[in-house]
Amino acid sequence: MSSPDKAAPKSGQFADKSLDQALRPQKWAEYIGQEHIKKNLRILIQAASERKEPIEHLLFYGPPGLGKTTLAHLIAKELGAQIKITSGPAIDKVGDLASILTNLSPGDILFIDEIHRLNKNIEEVLYPAMESRVLDIIIGKGPSARSIQLELPPFTLISATTRIALLSSPLRSRFSGGTFRLEFYTPEETKNIIITGRKISIYLTIKQIKVKQGKETDEIEVELDNYTLLSPDALPLDQKNKEKLEEVMGDDPLALIEYWSIDPDYDGETFRSKWQDYRQNTENDADEFRVIKKAKLEVPKVSGKRKVCVKAVDVFGFESATVQEVK
Repeated sequence: MSSPDKAAPKSGQFADKSLDQALRPQKWAEYIGQEHIKKNLRILIQAASERKEPIEHLLFYGPPGLGKTTLAHLIAKELGAQIKITSGPAIDKVGDLASILTNLSPGDILFIDEIHRLNKNIEEVLYPAMESRVLDIIIGKGPSARSIQLELPPFTLISATTRIALLSSPLRSRFSGGTFRLEFYTPEETKNIIITGRKISIYLTIKQIKVKQGKETDEIEVELDNYTLLSPDALPLDQKNKEKLEEVMGDDPLALIEYWSIDPDYDGETFRSKWQDYRQNTENDADEFRVIKKAKLEVPKVSGKRKVCVKAVDVFGFESATVQEVK
């Protein structure tokens, strides 16, 4: 295995934001599909803005991956509000919910994902918070127990669930802004989402793939050639990190690769890695933050040509693959 010429940056060096945040639509025009829901939400947002009040509580439901969390982020952005995010399983005790609610500022949005997994005792504490903006807490037990009531700032609860049937009727009825079902995307909408997502893409090219034939096995040598990050300006980086990125790309684009792998017998559908190198794996390289640019692997012989697929993932989480037929 050859040693590389350049040192690669550490994973996450350029951005604290994840790939999910990088690709998430930042405005209504970028959110594709769910037109009926978007139309209703625009009306609710406009009405809340004119009243100078938080938007009513909202519930989104539907299969995973349809954009429930994205809608919550867009609503917060449209209202200029801060969004606090948690999930049903993460709220273990009444104290957890009380801590979250009392730390909200006026106009904040609280997003609870998987709300169907919220404990029923905690759910009951949520009712007065949603209806009257108060938090009722019982202190002590038995005859000495007493109740105190804390006022909460005006806030909006937006919740998401994939299993609306598990939500109790009292909880569902308190989403005064509406309950919205997200539908599956049409083929045309899916196509547009893919095209939009390509604004940040990577392309990997291979310098050469050599095959040295033996009696029972073949030795395949793969050497990386170049790496292209399209539209780096679309990444959510500040100016300092953009300059770092430009410097690395100009010096050695391959240094952006977090790890890469090889399937020497790619069937055109399922990628099965027979060789893989992570920068955290120091077995082949003394410097854990260097990219191996050349790999050799021994594989069983095949008759005729073989398809070799090489896949790479960069420090931002973007993935690219290239396939070559070799003899």
